[in-house]
Amino acid sequence: MATKEQNRKLNDTKEYLKSLESVAVAFSGGVDSTFLLKTAHDELGEKCIAITAKSCSFPKRELDEAKAFCKSEGIRHIVVESEELDIDGFRQNPKNRCYLCKKELFEKIGDVARQNNIDAIVEGSNLDDNGDYRPGLQAVAELGVKSPLRKCNLSKDDIRALSKDMELSTWDKQSFACLSSRFVYGETISEEKLSMVDKAEQLLLDMGFHQVRVRIHGTIARIEVLPEEFAKLIEEKIREDIVKSFKKYGFTYVAMDLTGYRTGSMNETL
Repeated sequence: MATKEQNRKLNDTKEYLKSLESVAVAFSGGVDSTFLLKTAHDELGEKCIAITAKSCSFPKRELDEAKAFCKSEGIRHIVVESEELDIDGFRQNPKNRCYLCKKELFEKIGDVARQNNIDAIVEGSNLDDNGDYRPGLQAVAELGVKSPLRKCNLSKDDIRALSKDMELSTWDKQSFACLSSRFVYGETISEEKLSMVDKAEQLLLDMGFHQVRVRIHGTIARIEVLPEEFAKLIEEKIREDIVKSFKKYGFTYVAMDLTGYRTGSMNETL
């Protein structure tokens, strides 16, 4: 069960959302945005809508889960096309790639919000996001997008605990970031390579690995899984199936990262 302090933070979040009067939630279907959307809809009802961006860096499984959640909760859900690869400079994967993407995304969400007479745009970054290189938060600040979870000091652990109490199936869902984050800065992002990463990560998830990343370095796949799942990854049959499948997807070499899964590992070179 969530602690008294975690429930206090939840109440603070509810009060803050009510003060916004109407919100458009940038909804990815992940742990944080699902918690935010559920809380906002509980407080604001029809004055809360969900907006999801569809692109080649957003796996179909995530889009399908986002649609299914909104349908089950009776939340109005709008899907917008947001093709990052069409943004000037994005394909070259500069260090401010996330800024370019978020700026374009939130401008589109802002247009939809205004068309629907919605007062505020909210997004699901949490307190833990303050500790990593997050250029996307610059776009959030510039465009006046609200971050209720960060404002009310909710960490990822807080959100998981409260989500479990709220019986949200996402409470223990693996963390996810757009597939473009799997590329080394400066390496060209293409539809083909995004598809390679998507297929590779889906394979690992289908095999039962809980938290995965497949980082791409040219045609080398660097697999990150939780340290407690290292032994499973190198079991002979599983290892052989992974290598065979990854090569079919287009990878030349397949490597295991001995540090294991962690968010933002591509930022370690900055």
